[in-house]
Amino acid sequence: MDQSSITDRWRKVLEQMAAAARRAGRAPDSARLLAVSKLHPAHDIRTLFEAGQPMFGENYVQEALGKMAVLPREISWHLIGHLQTNKVKSVVGRFALIHGVDSLKLARSLHCQAEAMDLTQDVLVQVNLGAEKQKSGIFEADLPPLAEFLAGSSFLRWRGLMLMPPFFDDPDRARPYFARLRELADTLRTGFGLALPELSMGMTGDFEAAIEEGATLVRIGTRIFGERGSN
Repeated sequence: MDQSSITDRWRKVLEQMAAAARRAGRAPDSARLLAVSKLHPAHDIRTLFEAGQPMFGENYVQEALGKMAVLPREISWHLIGHLQTNKVKSVVGRFALIHGVDSLKLARSLHCQAEAMDLTQDVLVQVNLGAEKQKSGIFEADLPPLAEFLAGSSFLRWRGLMLMPPFFDDPDRARPYFARLRELADTLRTGFGLALPELSMGMTGDFEAAIEEGATLVRIGTRIFGERGSN
């Protein structure tokens, strides 16, 4: 894909994000873009990084590690896909933020690995508000034990919540899920006395609605890079 078109689309997305924030009475830079680069080549990532995009999201651990090996160390990598416990040793300390913590078992494994490495790993809890069995994410009813553990962990820094709502053709139909995640974060902040500053929600089709409902991180890939495998 032509590299100038990637940067042009990236700039357009940033403009749309800023406009959505303004509509919600927020600072235009209060929502940050996570460019989802899974299944796209390293040279496209390098192009955007050199244009000024600092954060990239990857779904697959091995693919991400391969890109890390050939791209600038200053890139901030986020793991946004489902993480299996057998991959924990490969990700702790390598990713700036792990978005998909969705079980107490995974949280404990991450904690143990971070303790062994004597570092602090930033994480989000992925909540499955739609109670969709085919999707990752902890159901809201099952959240309290995981929240208790993360709030007390000395080696995991709980930064907020992540959401993948049910798919809708109309982004406004996803809006109640975005609003509910924001309300849930408010409840958890009060209950645990934690900042929990991040709400990772909103993708290519619904990121403007997500920003209007409080997103601080939006995960956008196709609108910037094009369809996967088209490069």
